[in-house]
Amino acid sequence: MVAPSFDEIRRAPKALLHDHLDGGLRPATILDLAAGIGHELPAATPEGLGEWFVAAADSGSLERYLETFAHTVAVMQTADALHRVARECALDLAADGVVYAEVRFAPEQHLAAGLTLPQVVEAVLDGFRAGAAEAAGLGSPIRVGTLLTAMRHAARSMEIAELSIRYRDAGVVGFDIAGAEAGFPPTRHLDAFEYLQRENSHFTIHAGEAFGLPSIWQALQWCGADRLGHGVRIVDDIVADAEGANSLGRLAAYVRDKRIPLELCPSSNVQTGAAPSIREHPIGLLRDLRFRVTVNTDNRLMSGTSMSREMALLVEAFGYGWGELQWFTVNAMKSAFIPFDERLALINDVIKPAYAKLA
Repeated sequence: MVAPSFDEIRRAPKALLHDHLDGGLRPATILDLAAGIGHELPAATPEGLGEWFVAAADSGSLERYLETFAHTVAVMQTADALHRVARECALDLAADGVVYAEVRFAPEQHLAAGLTLPQVVEAVLDGFRAGAAEAAGLGSPIRVGTLLTAMRHAARSMEIAELSIRYRDAGVVGFDIAGAEAGFPPTRHLDAFEYLQRENSHFTIHAGEAFGLPSIWQALQWCGADRLGHGVRIVDDIVADAEGANSLGRLAAYVRDKRIPLELCPSSNVQTGAAPSIREHPIGLLRDLRFRVTVNTDNRLMSGTSMSREMALLVEAFGYGWGELQWFTVNAMKSAFIPFDERLALINDVIKPAYAKLA
């Protein structure tokens, strides 16, 4: 079997569920926006700035990794800046062959210059629409759904949940909480999750990245998450015996049996210390055991990555071919927060025909 090349992977349709808007800016855009507001940056060229972000994120610590966002969030405080960043995000993902993406951001982090929460959301949604329209005109159609994120160390989750319902017919497809896991359990935001469930809405929770099984258990059994943001530490509930046979604990078995999607982000997980390397990333085991595994970028700027690069790294590390790459893509599309018939149309009309040709 000839391994898929990077160029072939780039042309293949891909689906992305876990991508942060403030983690995917173009370095040149950061420089341009920073110059306009007098924000000091750690590098003066797009190349140098891109390298700085990756190096700063390569610490092995989630907390240190999160510090890099101070610079991107600083330049995303006006409607024009948010519109530009969202538009460029849609264009960049489409150019990488992504046909469906759910991009998340925390509206509460973009209020420093006087914007209201609705103004923040509307600027981003308008930017995604503009970028998607432009991409379609260039022959690379993409659908972008938006996830509104609340910060788990703050106290605005109910407000953000209500905002996600207000804009759910305008492009917002779900809700998320993010930020440092340790010391900030998802159960602090139970009222928001219960409200979303009453509203028949969708939500994912960052869990099982830097913190282990208790975080995953709470996200699922207390909060009712539809998907796990990362969820990589579910591997802690899987034990191999002397013969190499794997035994699943009750939580791991529940996650697999219920087909709960894992939003795995290989490069990011290596950077934050959740996995020692791509080759040793639990994604290989979880895929072999047929968990609902999806492949994601997390923060394209901080990881110096793209969906094509993530898939190419998996091809190199695990010897995957088109069958596995299609499986990851269909898993993601099955797990998207858009209506079933719309998911099915993308799978049957776009994804499967393209992979059949590539294979």
